Amino acid sequence: MKTIRVVGVIALMLAGAVAALAAEADRLGADVADSLRMFRASGPKMQGLFDTAYGYAVFPSVGKGAIGIGGAEGRGQVFEKGALIGTAKLTQATIGAQLGAQSYSEVIFFESPKALDDFRDGKTALSAGLSAAVAADGAGAEAKYEHGVLVYTMQRSGLMFEASIGGQHFKFKDLTAGSPAPAATPAAPAAPAEATSPPPATTPSEAPVR
Repeated sequence: MKTIRVVGVIALMLAGAVAALAAEADRLGADVADSLRMFRASGPKMQGLFDTAYGYAVFPSVGKGAIGIGGAEGRGQVFEKGALIGTAKLTQATIGAQLGAQSYSEVIFFESPKALDDFRDGKTALSAGLSAAVAADGAGAEAKYEHGVLVYTMQRSGLMFEASIGGQHFKFKDLTAGSPAPAATPAAPAAPAEATSPPPATTPSEAPVR
């Protein structure tokens, strides 16, 4: 009886953990959708980027705040040709004259399949001192891709003296890895065996003459 109770408790804990993860994923999806609407509505330049970029990563809320030593973290979703393919975690550690707190949304556009593959493999790290273009009132309209990526931010709340995105690193989690493999192409039916002629009928031997 005690064993049954323990198993039941473990099952409830696992069910609760699964439900919590599902709820977190739903919240992230809703936040990303909201950020996408805001970015797209910021101007025709932004709308064009979403339409032409090979892929993009959207972080709806990058939290950043410190005095002296600053850090940032955010979670987002990654899209390839408009389709969701995974999630990503953003981390940043910077040293400098920072004061206050800041929360902003960030979108990273990938110009080519290689740029997106580099992001997937963890090879994308924004160089020190880099600042993103500001997606508001047409600002950043002249921004161009550098090393296959283009980054825009949109302030959400708070103030900060330094808004550099330099030093950001990303960890990608593939959501398509568990997708079922495509069904195998059925093999062509084997050609029918060549028909063989039946053996000639045996002629009955003549009866002996008496």
